Amino acid sequence: MTYYGFLRFAASLVWTFMMCSLVRTEAAYAPVKANAKHAYATMLYMGTPHDHDFFVAARVMMQSLARLKVDADLVVIASNDLPKRWVHTFNNEGVRVVSVENIQNPYRNQSNFDMRFMFTLNKIYAWNLLDYERVVMLDADNLFLQRTDELFQCGQFCAVFINPCIFHTGLFVLEPSNETFHDLLHEIEIGRTNKDGADQGFLMSYFGDLLERPLFRPPSNGSKLTGLYRLPLGYQMDASYFYLRLRWNVPCGPNSVITFPSLPRLKPWYWWSWPILPLGLSWHDQRRATIGYASQTSLLASEGLSYALIMVIAIIVRNRCPPSERALLLRSCVGRPCPAEQISFFYIVIMKTMPILAIIGSFVFPFYLVPTTVHPLMGWGTFLLGSLSLFVFATTFFQLPTVAGMTPWLGVVGAFLVMASPFYRNGIIRVLSIGVYGCIVSPFIWWALTEITASRDLIVGREPLMSWANTRQEPQSELTKFC
Repeated sequence: MTYYGFLRFAASLVWTFMMCSLVRTEAAYAPVKANAKHAYATMLYMGTPHDHDFFVAARVMMQSLARLKVDADLVVIASNDLPKRWVHTFNNEGVRVVSVENIQNPYRNQSNFDMRFMFTLNKIYAWNLLDYERVVMLDADNLFLQRTDELFQCGQFCAVFINPCIFHTGLFVLEPSNETFHDLLHEIEIGRTNKDGADQGFLMSYFGDLLERPLFRPPSNGSKLTGLYRLPLGYQMDASYFYLRLRWNVPCGPNSVITFPSLPRLKPWYWWSWPILPLGLSWHDQRRATIGYASQTSLLASEGLSYALIMVIAIIVRNRCPPSERALLLRSCVGRPCPAEQISFFYIVIMKTMPILAIIGSFVFPFYLVPTTVHPLMGWGTFLLGSLSLFVFATTFFQLPTVAGMTPWLGVVGAFLVMASPFYRNGIIRVLSIGVYGCIVSPFIWWALTEITASRDLIVGREPLMSWANTRQEPQSELTKFC
């Protein structure tokens, strides 16, 4: 074979390989079709600062349902601007993605409207999933403890009253209907009364008589009910109920699903929500068993190595260089006489406040660098290592007293250990323990701040004297020069 013939043969092999890869890619990303009579569905849309966090949460919830071997399809109702790679990820994990146009929210000008609920009315597309007899519509912050396929026996609309008078739309059962779907769209267009401007207020208004409906009990023969029903509380256990006794005790209905309708920044997937809210660890147990943390492990490892390097350099500088040779953050006069009266008030304020700002930054900077949805032990470990390295750097750079400079960090570590203790019998004792710890630590924090401020006063007062002394050296005599 000639040289050019070999090149042509090699090029043909490369082309064939690329085409085969393309075919495999297209096949892998082919949309998932409806296979079952029922579906568990959730909703994703873009436009909030936490879109990726909810993408991760939806994946974990769907894969946890798959591990429970539910007899239903898994569906994501996604706005058509959802990133293609997210759609491909869902398809590869056996989740059907239904792309929809965002429903424009006519309630966005209400005084109490929260912008993160701009497109939650997309939930009504669940009534347009006509391939299914029943659909269980879910928010991404649901944590399933066991299968709930009996919910598909419920009627045209079923929801849980986690508030005595208000049902929650984090989980509800519906019967898809083209007629109901278009009627809901019409009610949105005419501006039906909506207390919160989101999906919950709208559906509360549309199904206003649900409170008077009977409680759902699944028929033993497996038949489907008709009409509207209230679901037992065990299908939507509010996580806040758990924290009173640190255990579940819901007598009505099975203890099947936990929901987290709390502050947005304390959702269970955020690493910092544990140990503040211990149930977050249960959510991460499901993530570890489903999609894992492989995509974030390398990033955390690189962060940890960077923090360790910063800390080692700071320790070497602190041990090798005497205090007089360490660079100060700011100098009022360089190589010139600087009497005390020439030091400006602005300079004094900066010299005294910069160490405090550096200590605060030692917590803030690593906090925002840790990926938001990592496992709590990984997140807290990286955060504490990062803050420790920056604390060591700050105490070295600003010549702070070691014990006083490290006291705030030790206080945070102590608070973490108090909150994470597994020995509390109920939530009340846990809260009281945190309060007692705060009272005990407060004097030490105040002492540390006082010591840091005093050390800065000493440096600010010493610098002009040292500068003046350097310029007042006696001239050397001719004899001294020769000696």
